[in-house]
Parts: sequence; structure tokens; C-alpha cells
Amino acid sequence: MFRNDLDVSARVNTTDPTNVNQEIDRIFLDLYPESTTQTLDRAFGDADRIYRGDSPGFHSCDTAYHDIQHVLDVTLAMARLIDGYERGRVGTDPLGKNLFQLGVITALFHDVGYIRRETETQTQNGAEFTLIHVSRGAQFLKEYLPSLGMADMADVAAELIHFTGYERPVKTIRVPSLRYRLLGNFLGSADIIAQMADRCYLEKCRDRLYPEFVTGGLATRKNAEGDLEVIFSSGEDLLKKTPGFYAGASRRLKEDLGNGLEYAETHFGGQNLYIEGAEKNMRFAEMVRDEDDFSLLKRAPPETLFSHDAKQR
Repeated sequence: MFRNDLDVSARVNTTDPTNVNQEIDRIFLDLYPESTTQTLDRAFGDADRIYRGDSPGFHSCDTAYHDIQHVLDVTLAMARLIDGYERGRVGTDPLGKNLFQLGVITALFHDVGYIRRETETQTQNGAEFTLIHVSRGAQFLKEYLPSLGMADMADVAAELIHFTGYERPVKTIRVPSLRYRLLGNFLGSADIIAQMADRCYLEKCRDRLYPEFVTGGLATRKNAEGDLEVIFSSGEDLLKKTPGFYAGASRRLKEDLGNGLEYAETHFGGQNLYIEGAEKNMRFAEMVRDEDDFSLLKRAPPETLFSHDAKQR
């Protein structure tokens, strides 16, 4: 039975870092049975503490859309795309355990740029960093990866994270080799398909993403004449425009990101549960839009935010 805290397979609780950690450990050890999950496990623990507000120097996550569930959902999708590639590749080099770890850890912290640091006293909500959160995340990875014994990968991780954002065109992101570009394509793909296949994606867009857009400055923009234009006038307006966004996201997946999403089919044994979920959401969004009846949206997304930093409780 599907629940709103479960992934597209209805098996993994994407609000529970331990549950996602265990599933990714299983995938990792199935691929690389002689390896250890110590580095992955530590990264999951660190991410959990940061999002809860248990990590020194950081406030807890306060962005309701870009929350721990989104991060865990993307990280799980990333592991599955790598798994599908490793199992289905023909005539291409394997990624191997080191790049698997790099990809998963970069996914795990791909939105850490939304988390406010305690020294950032002028900001009231992490959504204020929307336009620069990817670059902030890149800086975090440069500082963090050496603590995992991955200092040699810190710079490339800071480049890979840009596959999830729009600060740079994908073609301009510099990585050392085609294997790293493949990893980046998987990361960017995972970020798109995981959120758009979420059972509560439409409710989250209306009730959580729109307020973040307002705070982050994405609900309006200045035109060439310097006048302010409204892009999204409300959460309902954003929802009406979501099918159009999906069309653009589909082009990005296939053209800019090399159609890396196709490896989910190999992981799932022939089905692409992410695309099926996203397309189901889009059909429902079109129905809500055409009937202009937002009462049809009845799912309640899980609550994942902590009202106060743990250190203050």
C-alpha cells in the first residue's frame, strides 16, 4: 500500500535517513561485495545531523520543499541510476565503488546550500539562498569531503553538484573525464525525477515550493524595461504551469543530461517507476488545471521540519 512517506517502489521510507541508508548500502554491497559502507554510513549520519540542527555551526533545515525527504529521495534515485548503469552497461567502463560513493554523497548534500549557518544572522529562511544554493553547496563539499578521506574528489564534487542547478549550462560544467560527466548526468536526472514522481509533488508545489519561490525571488522578475513581471501569482498558478515545466524538464533530461534516467529501467527490471510516477502526476495536474478545481489535491505531505534547532531545545 502506498504511503506519502514512501518512495516510488513503496518499499523505502524517504523521511527516514536510516532506512534510505540501509537500502543504498544494500545496492552498494550487491555491486561491490568486497567493500565497506563505513564512508556512506558516516555521510548519512552527518547529513541527518545537519538537517535536524544537531551539527555545530548550522541551523536546522527550514525549507519545507527542499527538506530531508527530497534529499533522501534524490539520493536513492542516484544510487539506483548508478546501479542500473553498472548492471546494464555494454562496452563502457564501470564507474566503480569510489564513484558510486562520490555520486551518492554529492546527492546527499546537493541542497545543503539551503541550510543557514549560525553566522548568517541576516537571513530568516534558507529559501533566501535559492539563486545561489548550488554554489553554496559546492563550497560545502570542498570543505566536507576531506573529512571523509575524499580530499582528492572535493573539487570534482563541487563541479558535479552544478548538474542539479541552473547557475551554469550543463555543457560548461568542467569534469575530468566522461565517467564523471556520466555521474553528473545521473545526479541532475535524479534531482528531477525523484521530486516529480513524489506522490505529494503537486501539493508540495502549491503549498511549499511557491512560498520558497517568493522568498527566493523567483516568483517575479524584472523585464528588459526594468518593470516587475509576475511569473507565479500564487501556489495555484505555479501548479497550473507545472505541466509546462515538466515538458522543459523532459528536454533537459534527454538532451542536456544524456537520457541518463533510462538506467532506472534496468534497476527496476524493465519499468521506470520514476517516469511513470511523474507522468501520472502531470496527468492529474492537467485535470486539476482544466477543471480549475484545486480541492482535488487531497494528499498530505509528511512533516519533516524541526520547529527549533536541537541545540536550543
